[in-house]
Amino acid sequence: MAKAKTVFVCGSCGYESAKWLGKCPACNEWNSFYEEKIANNTSTNNPTGKQKNVTPRKLKDVEGLATSRISTGIGELDRVLGGGLVKGSLVLVGGEPGIGKSTLILQLCNKITGSGKVLYVSGEESAEQVKIRADRLNIDNDDIMFLGETDIDVIQEAILSINPKLVIIDSIQTMYSEEITSAAGTVSQVREITSRIMRICKDNNITTIIIGHVTKDGNIAGPRVLEHMVDTVLYIEGERYFSYRILRSVKNRFGSTNELGMFEMKNEGMVEITNPSSILISDREDNPAGSVIVASMEGTRPLLIELQSLTSTSVFGIPKRTANGFDYNRLAVLIAVLEKRAGLALGRTRCLLKCC
Repeated sequence: MAKAKTVFVCGSCGYESAKWLGKCPACNEWNSFYEEKIANNTSTNNPTGKQKNVTPRKLKDVEGLATSRISTGIGELDRVLGGGLVKGSLVLVGGEPGIGKSTLILQLCNKITGSGKVLYVSGEESAEQVKIRADRLNIDNDDIMFLGETDIDVIQEAILSINPKLVIIDSIQTMYSEEITSAAGTVSQVREITSRIMRICKDNNITTIIIGHVTKDGNIAGPRVLEHMVDTVLYIEGERYFSYRILRSVKNRFGSTNELGMFEMKNEGMVEITNPSSILISDREDNPAGSVIVASMEGTRPLLIELQSLTSTSVFGIPKRTANGFDYNRLAVLIAVLEKRAGLALGRTRCLLKCC
C-alpha cells in the first residue's frame, strides 16, 4: 500500500513546502498555503519500470514540418488562434461564469464536421442540460459524442477507444485522479489532470480544448504552471450587463498574441462582429464636445475607439481624477502636459476620461 505524506502547497503557484509558510517564496502571496496528502506512487510516471533509451540529436538535422491546422468555422476565433486549431495542440479557454465559454466551444463543435468524432466531456452538466443548450443553438452534428464523467481514467479509456479528432474538457477543475488523495480542483489535481491530458493528446495527435474557471482577480483558477503546460491560453472578457464579448489570446505558441476577436451574445449563441468599429462608435453624436475618435491597432486589425473627457470645478482642495477604460497613469501624464505646455489650469478641476 502506498505511503501517504503531507505537504503544504501554495494555491497560487503550486509551490510545495514541507512545512506551512505565511508567505510563498515563489510568488510572494500571503496565506496561500494549505495542507495536502499525496501518495507516493512510483509507478505513475513509469509503469513498466524500464529505462527509456533516448539519444540526443543535432538540431540542424531535424526536419521542420509544416503546421497542420483545423479551421474552426468561426472567423473571429480563427483570427485569435492564428489561422485555426493546430493538430495535437492543447488550448485553455478561461472566463468568468456565464461569459459564454461553453456556448462558444459548443458552436465550435458544430462546425467541426467530417474526418473524425468530437468528444465533449462535461463534469458540470448532464447530457440533458447540454442537449437543451445545443437545441437553442440549433446544433445538429452526428459527430459530437458526449461523456458526463470526472474520473480521468474513464476519460482516458474513452479517448483511446473513440480516437476523436477533437476533445473538449469542461471544466478542468471538476476532473480528478484517484492516484491523488486531494479533492478535485486543488493544485495537485489540476496539475496531474492537465499533465495526463497533455500526454494523451500529444501521443495520439488529438486536439484538446480545456475550459477553466477564473478567480476573483480574473486569473485561471489553479496553479500558475497550468498556463505554462498548455500551448494556447484564451480569455473571454466582457461586462456582465452588456452583450459584447472580447476573445483575447495571452499565450499562443503557434501565432500572435496581439489579435483579438469580438462577439455578441444573442439567443442563437455567440455571433461574430466582423467590423467592431461600427459597434464602438455607433451611438456617437455629430461633433460632441469633449469627444474624439482614436485609431488603435490590435494586431492586424485597426479599431476606431471613442474617447470622452469631462472636467468640472472641484469643491475640494485636491481635484479628483477618474479614468474608465483608460490607464490612470497615462491620464496623469496627459494632464501634466496640458498644464505645462497648453497652459490649461486643471489644478482646480475634476477630470473624467472614458474610453468607449
